[in-house]
Amino acid sequence: MNKNTQPTGKKGKSWRAKLNAWLHLWLGLASGIVVFIVSITGCLFAFQKEISEKVHHDIMFVQPQQTATLPISTLINNARKALGPDKKVNYITTYTDKDRAWEFMTYVAGDPKAITYFGSVKYYEAVFLNPYTGEVIGHHDFKYDFFAIVKMIHWSLLLSGKVGEQIVGWSVLIFVILLITGLILWWPKKWTKATRDQSFKIKWKASFKRVNYDLHNVLGFYAMAIALVLALTGLVWSFKWFQTTVYVVASRSITPPAHKNGVSDTTLANTPQRGLDIAFESVRKDNPAAKRIGLSTPDSGKAAVVYMSAYWGNEVYYDRDDFQFDKYTGKMLAKVTGKDRNAGEKLIGMNYDIHVGAIGGIIGKIIAFIVSLICASLPVTGFIVWWGKGKKKDKKKQVVSKVVPAAAV
Repeated sequence: MNKNTQPTGKKGKSWRAKLNAWLHLWLGLASGIVVFIVSITGCLFAFQKEISEKVHHDIMFVQPQQTATLPISTLINNARKALGPDKKVNYITTYTDKDRAWEFMTYVAGDPKAITYFGSVKYYEAVFLNPYTGEVIGHHDFKYDFFAIVKMIHWSLLLSGKVGEQIVGWSVLIFVILLITGLILWWPKKWTKATRDQSFKIKWKASFKRVNYDLHNVLGFYAMAIALVLALTGLVWSFKWFQTTVYVVASRSITPPAHKNGVSDTTLANTPQRGLDIAFESVRKDNPAAKRIGLSTPDSGKAAVVYMSAYWGNEVYYDRDDFQFDKYTGKMLAKVTGKDRNAGEKLIGMNYDIHVGAIGGIIGKIIAFIVSLICASLPVTGFIVWWGKGKKKDKKKQVVSKVVPAAAV
């Protein structure tokens, strides 16, 4: 969004305007490649749920039945057999829709010193089970899944550890600065019909150079507000200090949230562990409107508990209730609902759903897709604007070099 960087009126520019234009140019060139990659992968990821459900429909959906589902412990045992003896089921996603298969996921980190994402993940797999029959209907390797790779490019450029995340984080922070400097450059000195047309309309019948300039300038303005939201929500993951700032501002408190952490009754460690089945059925019974229930299998520690979450939406994560249960008895030890969370917790909890547009349903995802596509175009159109100005300067130098010798003769 750099309208007023045209050669006209350069002598009248203040040092602030020159500094703003300089920052917009060089920060844009410095971060452009990363911003393009992050934005284009954001586009690709926007509809990953819808695309995955179409591509993998045969393993993600089952024939609805009127019979009851099998106990969750039975399904876990079936999943373990399918995954292999050395792989533990870490997390399970169940659905209230009768035509959905249930997902049993296993994940183990790889080499902590690995350079790339592939080395940092030992395995990341899931099996899909028919909850009525216990049949394993699919086994998917998410480590090499297309959208998993797209997400990791978006997250860390496929680099492991904090290196990739920091590169992406600082590039996105620079992008936030570029949005602000771009708006300053876009803002006309005077609002007239001509400046309004130039600010809000793309002159499609003009030269390529002008159309490219308008694409950068006009589309950048229209996308700015949503682009800023996408960038800021991304920074929440990149920098702990930024996440803390968001929490403090939203909650108006510097005190971290304090929620009870339950402990299983260790005196029952040698008794049959039916707690998982009891806990799961109680969550299903008490939350019939939940669209899905997620649960983690308890750790091997004697005092470990069962964690569950009841999600009220098909895709969003923020709208949920969290539970802790004794893994031996199935007794509820703690419960946190939306009403129990302060404004800071709620906003941080919404971060993913805002970032991908899911909080606005399919319309929100379409908006996120379009804005991400525009964000990907800005480094490209901006570079073309800069390159064109450089070629124009070279032509002027060539003209001067020819004129001066001729005048000397």
